[in-house]
Amino acid sequence: MNVEWLRKFCMSLPHTTEEVLWGADLVFKIGGKMYAVGVLDPGPVCISFKCSPEEFAELVERPGIIPAPYSARYHWVALESEDALPRVEIKRLVKRSYDLVFEKLPKKKQAALRG
Repeated sequence: MNVEWLRKFCMSLPHTTEEVLWGADLVFKIGGKMYAVGVLDPGPVCISFKCSPEEFAELVERPGIIPAPYSARYHWVALESEDALPRVEIKRLVKRSYDLVFEKLPKKKQAALRG
């Protein structure tokens, strides 16, 4: 997968940091908490992100979208290919993931990030 478009989008969101974890996963974080993962090496999934419980239930019913390995219990989904959703929809869902994670940060950390 070419994660450059995902990286560009995620890095445009305020206070996003990135880090390579688990060998070949590009992890995007806000306030030290993950909100999206782009897989650098070919594998069974290419992108994963957090969603609301309602979105999770809806998305995993669609072809090419599965509960994310190791993190489905936290309402993370994984796309088996970039074509599972239109890119504009992926961006909307990744932004929603960013917002969900930001909202769960301690109030002090939220205030510090807002400046």
